[in-house]
Amino acid sequence: MNAPVRPQRLAWALTGSGHFFTESLELMAEVPDLDVFVTRAAAEVVKLYRHRLEQLPPGVRIIKDTTASAAPVGQFYHGVYHTLVVAPATSNTIAKCVYGISDTLATNVYAQAGKCRVPAIVFACDTAPEMETMAPDGMVKVYPRRIDLENVEKLKSFEATTVVESLEGLRGALRERLAALARHE
Repeated sequence: MNAPVRPQRLAWALTGSGHFFTESLELMAEVPDLDVFVTRAAAEVVKLYRHRLEQLPPGVRIIKDTTASAAPVGQFYHGVYHTLVVAPATSNTIAKCVYGISDTLATNVYAQAGKCRVPAIVFACDTAPEMETMAPDGMVKVYPRRIDLENVEKLKSFEATTVVESLEGLRGALRERLAALARHE
């Protein structure tokens, strides 16, 4: 007897970035069949911004960084996910992805998605020489380093990876991916 086929889900990795963090949570609430991978740094940011992941819609599965080997990423090998979103992505996460370092839940998920040919959408935070971003206490100016900007450019060349540089870009890439999947059903 064959087991029933379950619909694939979207995996979303949260990193420790506060850049468009609140808006990313709001966007997650609009995504059906969602699993959220929460790094230790992201768990801290959730508290700093006074949010609660439990406020996401019912059916959203929250996977916290609790194992040294990031055991939950094994679900990528079983076809559970159709897409990975890493948003918002810190410069640290971007650098690790570029250089193949997978020592956090987010970077491990990105590596496993790549190995399983699951397309990824990455919302890079540090994308301009001068930016304004929302901190827990209000707007602040940040000045990404040249290496941060270079790593974003390098990640853009990776196979099956779409790098976006704005919240609108994230919305558009997500909308396009979900529409493409709907056409193939």
